Amino acid sequence: MIRIGVTGHRALAPEVSSAVAALVFEHLEPYGCEMVGLSCLADGADAVFAEAVLAAGAPLEAVVPAAGYREALPEEHRPVYDRLLAQSVLVHELPRTESTPEAHLEAGRLLVRRCDQLVAVWDGRPARGPGGTADVVSYARSLSRPVSVLWPEGARR
Repeated sequence: MIRIGVTGHRALAPEVSSAVAALVFEHLEPYGCEMVGLSCLADGADAVFAEAVLAAGAPLEAVVPAAGYREALPEEHRPVYDRLLAQSVLVHELPRTESTPEAHLEAGRLLVRRCDQLVAVWDGRPARGPGGTADVVSYARSLSRPVSVLWPEGARR
């Protein structure tokens, strides 16, 4: 059983989100139910990845960066987050109260340590703040974790 984690951009435009979903589904398809997916379940790449894992019939593990994480997510994403969290077979909760960039970086590092490979829905640009996609990719590479970068050609954030 291979453990695949995800990091990636949030707040994706609908057309970018659709293209990302196609790339993620295609990337995960060969693994079928022989994988475990790890995700923080945020809006954007995390949720798209989690949906693909569940659609494959594979188990999903959630990483929750802080007690206040759900409230820090966009209100319209919270029902999706709640559903994905409820469908997770295991929830890793970090002992933080506030959903800060540092908490997100810590969650990304935990996710990387617990996976065999990382899927990065990433435009290749530097992180906009601590705990961004580029930081998680850098950490994965520092541990020699295989990283698959997925980003629709010509797409912009």
